[in-house]
Amino acid sequence: MKKSKIAGVGMYVPKNVFTNNDLTKYMDTNDEWIQERTGIKERRYADRIGETTTTMGVEAAKIAIERAGITAQDIDFIIFATLCPDYYFPGCGVLLQRAMQMKEIGALDIRNQCSGFVYALSVADQFIKTGMYKNILVVGSEKHSFGLDFSTRGRNVSVIFGDGAGAVVLQPTEDSNRCILSTHLHSNGTNAEILAMYNPGTHANHWLKEQTLADFDEAELGETFMSHSMIEKAQLFPFMDGPTVFKVAIDKFPAVIIEALEANNLQASAISLLVPHQANLRISQFVQKKLNLTDNQVKNNIQKYGNTTAASIPIALCEAWEEGRVKEGDLICLASFGSGFTWASALLRW
Repeated sequence: MKKSKIAGVGMYVPKNVFTNNDLTKYMDTNDEWIQERTGIKERRYADRIGETTTTMGVEAAKIAIERAGITAQDIDFIIFATLCPDYYFPGCGVLLQRAMQMKEIGALDIRNQCSGFVYALSVADQFIKTGMYKNILVVGSEKHSFGLDFSTRGRNVSVIFGDGAGAVVLQPTEDSNRCILSTHLHSNGTNAEILAMYNPGTHANHWLKEQTLADFDEAELGETFMSHSMIEKAQLFPFMDGPTVFKVAIDKFPAVIIEALEANNLQASAISLLVPHQANLRISQFVQKKLNLTDNQVKNNIQKYGNTTAASIPIALCEAWEEGRVKEGDLICLASFGSGFTWASALLRW
């Protein structure tokens, strides 16, 4: 069976930089409060008009394809991971195929939020191993800024997220010393509503199972997708129980990294670089300490970009590669935890 390797990596972040102080114009917050809780100093926001999840993905893809030494016409499959697609449907995969004038190839959209890129990488890895495809484009891209509540009411969520895109090209290889060694995917939907965007949706308020019906009038209970009352009550924004998410993340994050190491008979000390999903600097620091890794063994860039969910790992991986922190023969570990809950890891030899 063939192995797969990352042949090219690219990233794109919007030009618009928003510091923590910039956010004080819209909500009651401050730089110290944000940095203390998240480690974030600034983030990028896409242009409101003209830039989309797809267009950012295209820019990252162009770089990854060029670095892989191929052209867009050589790509034979697309996997696009995002939680904020351009449209409710169709997905961004076909929009990217159109924008890049690719052949009529398959396009798959992944909706695993923060774990989306590692899930997408795992799917691509299987396609390469079976010989079905030879040049797979894997994209993670997010335009969070269009759907955040920029008010004091929504600050706990809104200060965390930023926009951007990352991409890699996967190709087959016969070199077992330069390939993806293994991927590990998990989920537990028991507490899915703890980190979610309920509306618009077709749940017909099923997610209210923990609340009493007496809290809602008949009209609200009949709402199934979108209504004026949802807009008036700010129910069209993401919800997150931050403390609970943090507690689960610091358990699952290191566990899935250790799982990958054990599957390959390796110790944490063998990791050349851990590239975690940039959820929260405090989470990354906890994982680093638990695994006894040095600062040189962990890539963090949430300080500059915020949490770009599905885009965060390919952005961080690309940036690390450009900085010379990812070299041939290095053992690279990618890991993520997010909404669902889902968590995943990938171990590869560069």
